[in-house]
Amino acid sequence: MSILIISLLFGGFVTLLMWQVIAVFTAVPNEDRHFLDRPALGFRMVWPLIQLLVHHFGSLMSETQVQQVLQRLKRGGVEYSLSPQQFMAAKVVSAVGFGALMTLTGLHIGGVSVALGMLAALGGFYYPELWLKELTRTRATAILRTLPFYLDVITLAVEAGTNLTGGLTQAVQKTSDTPLRRELSRVLRDIRSGKTRADALRDMTDRTGSAAVGNVVTGLIQAEKTGSSLGPLLRAQANQLRTQRFQLAEKRAMEAPVKLLGPLVMFIFPTTGLVIGFILLSKAIQEGLIKWAPLLWAYHWPG
Repeated sequence: MSILIISLLFGGFVTLLMWQVIAVFTAVPNEDRHFLDRPALGFRMVWPLIQLLVHHFGSLMSETQVQQVLQRLKRGGVEYSLSPQQFMAAKVVSAVGFGALMTLTGLHIGGVSVALGMLAALGGFYYPELWLKELTRTRATAILRTLPFYLDVITLAVEAGTNLTGGLTQAVQKTSDTPLRRELSRVLRDIRSGKTRADALRDMTDRTGSAAVGNVVTGLIQAEKTGSSLGPLLRAQANQLRTQRFQLAEKRAMEAPVKLLGPLVMFIFPTTGLVIGFILLSKAIQEGLIKWAPLLWAYHWPG
């Protein structure tokens, strides 16, 4: 009888606990994401936990922190899929998840679970930062690589008689989906919504954080103010960007042997030396050039 009562009490406790957990999650209001992009897979897997933390603790972030995180999200091109509060909540969820997983693993294998859990939690907290940093670097590289081609398209449209907005429209319509195309599309949307062309281009410079894009935008704004012809300016900037990209490729090619020197000295040369030394030593023993080697072998392995 007592076992039945204990089982009923335990079942009731588990049911009450599950009901409370469900009530906590259902209390979080649904986010309207009709005009937002889809988050990355890792964020979607823990999205209920992220929304729960944002709902209860999102207001703890100061306005300065929100603007700083938002600027980094813009540089990565994910400001329409993640808010600053959601990104910080994802860092907390990642830290707790990595820490708990490593702690359980340490308990299973008999290691120092607390220390492993703390290290894993620290790594999990900074993992979204590494993801955003890599995403920003990849996006900046793609923008720099495709910028001369887009300038060529805009130059052809401008020299054909259209204005700069028409050239941007042609560059968006005639090219495939790239980070720079999405930025130019956003510039056109800003212009249609009433923002001046100069302000829309400056906002694109702030979002990309690219010095090359900043130079192009500065040249376009200055040419628009002074009434200069845009065709020769855009063509000269495209040629300059291609020259800079070629010089950067030459620089990286010249740095490659120096960067390979460390791995060669630390890993390849010692391994090659051991293999060659073993072959020479075996050959010398077989030829009888080294008489003390069998005695030394017998001394270390008497059996």
